Amino acid sequence: MHNTSKALHFVMLALGLLASTLAVAALPPAIGGEPLPSLAPVLERVTPSVVNIYTQTRVRIRSPLLDDPFFRRFFNVPDQPHERVSQSLGSGVIVDADEGYVLTNNHVIEGADDISVTLSDGRSFTAEVIGTDPETDLAMVRIEADKLQALPLADSSQLRVGDFVVAVGNPFGLGQTVTSGIVSALGRAGFRGLEFQNFIQTDASINPGNSGGALVNLRGELVGINSAIFTPSGGNVGIGFAIPSVMARYVMDQLARYGEVRRGTLGIYAQDLTEDLAAALGSGDIRGALVAEVIKGSPAQQAGIRAGDVITSLAAYPVHNMQDFYNAEGQLPVGKKQQLELIRASEVVKLSIGVTEARELDGAAIDRRLTGAQFEEIRARHSAERINGVVLAELAVNSLLAQKGFRSGDIITGINKQQVRGLVDLQELVQANPGPFLLQVHRNGEDYIVRVD
Repeated sequence: MHNTSKALHFVMLALGLLASTLAVAALPPAIGGEPLPSLAPVLERVTPSVVNIYTQTRVRIRSPLLDDPFFRRFFNVPDQPHERVSQSLGSGVIVDADEGYVLTNNHVIEGADDISVTLSDGRSFTAEVIGTDPETDLAMVRIEADKLQALPLADSSQLRVGDFVVAVGNPFGLGQTVTSGIVSALGRAGFRGLEFQNFIQTDASINPGNSGGALVNLRGELVGINSAIFTPSGGNVGIGFAIPSVMARYVMDQLARYGEVRRGTLGIYAQDLTEDLAAALGSGDIRGALVAEVIKGSPAQQAGIRAGDVITSLAAYPVHNMQDFYNAEGQLPVGKKQQLELIRASEVVKLSIGVTEARELDGAAIDRRLTGAQFEEIRARHSAERINGVVLAELAVNSLLAQKGFRSGDIITGINKQQVRGLVDLQELVQANPGPFLLQVHRNGEDYIVRVD
């Protein structure tokens, strides 16, 4: 026992000396004669390309008392509305030094009357809007300045979870700030108000004012545009999102060329392939986007695509769900053939399909409205269901909705992504959308989207 105690004492002493040695060696002045690793050299190249953006929006305010001529005459008040000026701040990234193009978020400059861009060297310039794309929350402005430094774009599709990234922006108006982290997840979606979503999730600190700033890799290349934070308090909690550079490149090229984004379409309305739908179609464990409808006269119809097909790949982009399909479709160049792969009756089908401009296809569609359908307020028959909408009370057998597969008892919850809360909403939205529209339908706990021509 005595020998054992001495041995144990020796081991403990050795471990203590080792721990002490490691603690001293934790921060050496150099490793192998080289200085400690630092991001400073990378940031010296990156920070001149990241700018601060300040906006002013003027809102005309008129007091209701000014509508009373007696009040104006008695108090000698001029009949002129007052002006309120609201200010906001954000960030941006120089993407073309020769043209002075700065990429940022749409919500940073939306509705602004004056836009000011401040460079890292302190110079400030008035910016003009080149174009905006609310569907991706991206926008591009232009400044007249020399000695600009553009940030090179990386291929964000090569990112992996765990890659180190650095966020540069203007949080809380403090001035240029750098934070670091890793890629926490890829392909995030589910945000309201955005048609195309494929966010990079990162734990690099992103706070209000960072919007529009740069997310870069350790080579100093742009991999994303910081766009949002996910937090109940409005501050950083380690969950931030950035628009990938692949999507940003397509949008900026379109804005530079046309001043808007002209997107192509195949003429397909897709939905997620749920387990129940996969079982009904005999698709097994296949992941993809289910073709819900093919528009007449569209490239999809000409290529032979049918409702019930499951799209698994488009233009070399893997398609696992509806959002993947629309993200890929939204970046297709108009007029060029693309390769599409789908599953039909358990067989793989490969097709070459053309791409047409979305607005042209929508203009050619025919709208026959909701003939043969009668609706009622949801509270009358579904008071137990906690859902907003109107109930399809009666439906003629030969009506268009019946041909689309609608049934009595279906609940219409939205039209063209706008919520339907009652009969008044339904009537106003139908009148506001004279062309074809998308009906959001709730049935037996499931939600569907169906195009009605």
